[in-house]
Amino acid sequence: MNISIVFSFLNEFVYLYPMFTAIIWMVAGVIFFLRREKGKICPPHVDRYPMFSIVIPCHNEENVIEKTVDYLQTQDYPDYEIIAVDDGSTDSTWAVLNTLAEKYDNLRIIKLSSNQGKAVALNMAAASAKAEFLMCLDADALLSRTALKWLAWHFVEFPRVGAVTGNPRVLNRTTLLGKIQTGEYATIIGLIKRTQRLLGKVLTVSGVVAAFRKRALLSVGFWDPDMVTEDIDITWKLERNFWDVRYEPKALCWVLVPETIRGLWRQRLRWAQGGVEVLKKNFDVWFDWRQRRIWPIYIEYMLSAIWAYSLITIILIWGFQRMGLLAFLQRVPAPIPPDWAGSILALLCLIQFLVSLLIERHYEKNILKYYFWVIWYPFCYWFISAITIVFATPKALLKPKGQRAVWKSPDRGLRQRI
Repeated sequence: MNISIVFSFLNEFVYLYPMFTAIIWMVAGVIFFLRREKGKICPPHVDRYPMFSIVIPCHNEENVIEKTVDYLQTQDYPDYEIIAVDDGSTDSTWAVLNTLAEKYDNLRIIKLSSNQGKAVALNMAAASAKAEFLMCLDADALLSRTALKWLAWHFVEFPRVGAVTGNPRVLNRTTLLGKIQTGEYATIIGLIKRTQRLLGKVLTVSGVVAAFRKRALLSVGFWDPDMVTEDIDITWKLERNFWDVRYEPKALCWVLVPETIRGLWRQRLRWAQGGVEVLKKNFDVWFDWRQRRIWPIYIEYMLSAIWAYSLITIILIWGFQRMGLLAFLQRVPAPIPPDWAGSILALLCLIQFLVSLLIERHYEKNILKYYFWVIWYPFCYWFISAITIVFATPKALLKPKGQRAVWKSPDRGLRQRI
């Protein structure tokens, strides 16, 4: 086979696939906004506000947990409790939680003697929760005052809703990585979730902020402790059992993001590995016609993985040939956008970022100032995402079945400023 033809095909796929997805995300995102967001300022009225148990799994969170619990006391919601689970922390998290428990009557705390993993911590909290609905919140997250009301509406009005994911926003924006991720969360993650919800199936609830119907969790056996990304896994378990999973952009939550390359790499590698693990675990959806609505998101993720390998492959082949290696192969051209595709892709990226930021102005008036920073996203994050998928795929496929996924303290950014 002529290597130039293969290289040309891969080169075109690498540039055309993002163009296609950008168009789909923009169109679907705008439709979702016009139908379900525009003009909706106050949470929808419901006849009753059911009790929520706000669950916070913790592992070495001494720097952030106090502010998170304090902020939860400002919730504009009539009935909720807070359950914090210290999962084998080696710092003073347990001491901080004890102090907070003495301060707030609506806080209960649970301690696990060793690091069991986030899924186990969530399962322990769910078992002790008094409420019929759970709100799972990261230990560094600040939940908006009206978030529970926006979430409650979905559960009260629609009995088949098993989970609703909220809208995470970046809190730490002082560094280049923080500013780029501010734009990413608004322009990429938000649009993707709007698109997936409009098409019928959400790939994953956000591990940062997501609410669940306890009966739905019980029907699928709660969280599996051997999955690296418990949020992706529980989403697929619910959807495979025909529970509706939704996205509520007005349920805002402010979260810390990595501000170092090392921290970002660890986070994205975990996300990539978790995604591949879920594809591996759920491969049998292709043999069940009832699961056909999951097929599009399965294909989407598979194509993303193929895209990552294609990008790395054309860069490596071209690079090796420049170094005098792979001389036996026909010489290939530089991996640059094919003819007009590069200019069109750049223009579409700029339009996509602008459209999504205009949508997000509904929640943050000054979000447009991050437009300059988000345009660096393709240059920085496409390569990081591609490399993490390349590394994560064999790691996920070769992982022993049943191996426990335990905590690793994440990069919380510039903690001293929060």
